[in-house]
Amino acid sequence: MTGAEIIGALLRDYDALTAIVPVGNIKGGRLPEGALPPLLLVRVVSLIDRQPLKRQGSCRSTARIAVTVRAGSYAQQGQIIELVRTCCTGRTGNIGGGTRVAILSAGLGPDVNGPGNSFEQTQDFRVSFDAPV
Repeated sequence: MTGAEIIGALLRDYDALTAIVPVGNIKGGRLPEGALPPLLLVRVVSLIDRQPLKRQGSCRSTARIAVTVRAGSYAQQGQIIELVRTCCTGRTGNIGGGTRVAILSAGLGPDVNGPGNSFEQTQDFRVSFDAPV
């Protein structure tokens, strides 16, 4: 279980977002060559595991997750960023296979020029969850 899987599950299940970004265009790892916007790329930026002194069934993990939006226009980029933030920020509970999940917004990246005249921006999240050890 990773924080990226948790965020990816939320994004793929959010109807308002998938009405604009098809589920098949929400990817982890890296985007395929020549993929056309709109696209979402969900990646792990960093991960911190608490180290329990006694062997237990789970360990609390906190991951920084980046959701990169690649859009066909600046207006669409802003619209998708808002949907991503609405979908994920402040969520708690058992989500996407993760237990005791808590998600906070962790910053918005700069507007950048993407490949093929696309528009890109990244929204980060702090995802805390219990991971099996």
